[in-house]
Amino acid sequence: MIVITADQINSRASADEAGPAITLINKKWGDELVLAAERTAGDEIQLVTSTASVALAIVLELTRSEQWSVGVGVGTVREPLGTHARESTGPAFIAARTAVDRAKKSPTHCAVAADPPHALAADASALTDLLLIIRGRRSSEGWELYDLLQSGLSQRDAAAALGISPQSVSQRAQVAHLRAEASATVAIANVLDNLVTEVTHGEDAR
Repeated sequence: MIVITADQINSRASADEAGPAITLINKKWGDELVLAAERTAGDEIQLVTSTASVALAIVLELTRSEQWSVGVGVGTVREPLGTHARESTGPAFIAARTAVDRAKKSPTHCAVAADPPHALAADASALTDLLLIIRGRRSSEGWELYDLLQSGLSQRDAAAALGISPQSVSQRAQVAHLRAEASATVAIANVLDNLVTEVTHGEDAR
């Protein structure tokens, strides 16, 4: 299981972001969450999913705003789960707490941890850091194209929407490393998937 715990950065000096983040996450990924995103403390949110690709998508959504320290915890959970994340416990929740504490000290404000510890957690953290660094250097024009493509438009349709040539869109996509991000996202999700299998099944997974 994967638990995400996210803590708002400098919440005392900024508007509350927890409510909007919870609404967005549950609207976009609610059907794929084991336990919906909710506020567990004043400026902290938590959710549970069993799907690595969903967990990574949520990490990328939260870190894009630069308003959150995001911890990804992998492990088992105590059954039966509570109705809400705040009523649930187990190694995955402990790992998420460890991860978010590490995230607060990380330049990318993200970390992955497992309970019990596993080398793949460090691999997932390192790869996610690289992806977040690439995303952090993206221009507003690059993000504009990213959002259009994420909405389902083709590059040709995105070019029409932006009022530029297909060649210019292709160049913009290259500068924004959109193809590299797409490939990296799949690879990182695979690492997370393998981590979940290793940690939750142990020797049975080998």
